[in-house]
Amino acid sequence: MASEKHITVERSARYYTIGDVGSHVTDVWFVCHGYGQLAGQFIEEFSPVAAHSRLIVAPEATSRFYAGSAEGFHGADASVGATWMTREDRSADIRDYVAYLDALYDEIFSHVDRDSVSVTVLGFSQGGATANRWITQGRARANRLIMWGCLLASDSDLNHAATFFRGVDLQIVYGTRDKFADTGMVADYEKLLTAKKIPYRLTTFDGGHRLDRDTLKALAEVSAIP
Repeated sequence: MASEKHITVERSARYYTIGDVGSHVTDVWFVCHGYGQLAGQFIEEFSPVAAHSRLIVAPEATSRFYAGSAEGFHGADASVGATWMTREDRSADIRDYVAYLDALYDEIFSHVDRDSVSVTVLGFSQGGATANRWITQGRARANRLIMWGCLLASDSDLNHAATFFRGVDLQIVYGTRDKFADTGMVADYEKLLTAKKIPYRLTTFDGGHRLDRDTLKALAEVSAIP
């Protein structure tokens, strides 16, 4: 009978930035892409909120795949995406990406004074569950968590969250035409958050399952306070 085992290996992880590290930075954003996206494309969505004092960091999930449905040979033009995890070996993948994001956090703040900046963590779609698990299970300190086009991870301890989010500003953002978030579902979730005494703010925009430039700008104007 086969036995499942694990070993820990060292590997490379890719990330992108807008802005440079240095003493001029007062605002750091970590932005986690959704399923099937790549960080280099995702971070371009944040160009409208780029600023001299803001450093935007987009980690890329380490599991890449050919995203098209065509069978057979994948050539140079084949679309590639990445995923943070699947249901297969789920717990190990979560541990790995939390450790990866912690290492990236340490790398950034080896060049930036953490106590002098505000930190926003934004997760879009699948990246929302990733961001949520990271800041609640890892060692990163965030001032604000923005869950965009998603809700808190399904395995979140909402009783613990009631305490955690008294110190971290939780914001939920979704498009009113998002096919993954109908109004009734969000309303029911709001009732659950209220019942669990979890503080949050809800922002909507007219659009689907995507980022929205004007909403991003509004969120950037009221950045997290360290």
